[in-house]
Amino acid sequence: MGFKAEPGTGECSCSAANKNRETCCGKQGSLNGRPWIIGETETAVGEIPRVSTQLSLCDKLGAWKARWGIGRMDYKVPPGLYAIGNPDASSLVLVSSNYKMSFDRLRCELEGLNLWILVIDTKGINVWCAAGKGTFGTEELVNRIEQVSLTDVVVHRTLILPQLGAPGVSAHQVLKLAGFKVMYAPVRAADIPAYIKAGLKATREMRRVRFDMLDRLVLTPMELVGTIKPALILIVVLIMINFLLGKTDSILSLLQNTAADFVPFFGAVLTGVVVVPLLLPYIPGRAFACKGWLMGLLWAALYIGLIGSSVSWGVSLFYLLILPPISSFLAMNFTGCSTYTSLSGVVKEMKYAVPAQIISAVAGMVFLVGGLFFA
Repeated sequence: MGFKAEPGTGECSCSAANKNRETCCGKQGSLNGRPWIIGETETAVGEIPRVSTQLSLCDKLGAWKARWGIGRMDYKVPPGLYAIGNPDASSLVLVSSNYKMSFDRLRCELEGLNLWILVIDTKGINVWCAAGKGTFGTEELVNRIEQVSLTDVVVHRTLILPQLGAPGVSAHQVLKLAGFKVMYAPVRAADIPAYIKAGLKATREMRRVRFDMLDRLVLTPMELVGTIKPALILIVVLIMINFLLGKTDSILSLLQNTAADFVPFFGAVLTGVVVVPLLLPYIPGRAFACKGWLMGLLWAALYIGLIGSSVSWGVSLFYLLILPPISSFLAMNFTGCSTYTSLSGVVKEMKYAVPAQIISAVAGMVFLVGGLFFA
């Protein structure tokens, strides 16, 4: 058996009838820009790609780029079975998503161990999000077990899944359909060696989901990137407004006035995308929209206080009504990254928050226009 590319997908599946291993994804991995494949391990069903537990500069650069949304949707590894060290038929089988950052985080913690990694097709989505979306699920797991002929590779019938993937997998169905018992590894890959050494027993600390300030901070670049296009559109609009208002003594003055007008909006963006995630546990309220609104209101009040009496009442009300919804909406986007939310909770929050954000923004525009006409 080998790995072969499914027509039109670019992904790998396994076929016992595939005798041409020279054309399989596993064999060609290191030749096709996959230096993390460092050899093969012989099994009863053929050669299985063996991967490194060391992250190269290319791996680290790829992760950094993915954090900033560069090539994010293509940052994945071919689904299939991989070897760590020199595993045999009795070695443990860990399951991972095919999002490369998840795969890399797992393999780099397995130095000195001999085991298998079964990578299932989550469409390049991390375990946690894929479990919520259903791509890290029972059907894909059962299908992948069959495709790699896992029952012929190992003599035991145990799979070790990431704990955060539990919502997407029905353990009793996996046992019924594939004959494999499902166990759950600790939340963090760094605890897996200790978990294995303890006989597949996790401590309470290993089961605890932590979402510390650093964990939240590393997620903010992706959110920032998502605001670039709207920000550029806003800058163009501000340039046009300043031009129509006659603030065009020179190109430099036009740009300076535009930059000054952009400051409050930029502050609202940073508040929603960076400040709220960093201070998440300390901001009053449960709903992300409310947390963002509160911090956006504080930013608006601070900005109005800084500019003092240089603006009319209409402009002040405009900022108080339009900046908090911006921060609120962007903070609400962070619900998909957080351990604090559920799908039903997010749907309920959006039902009330989005209309409120729209109403507030429209009211702000009304006060701005009124302030300009009746100042």
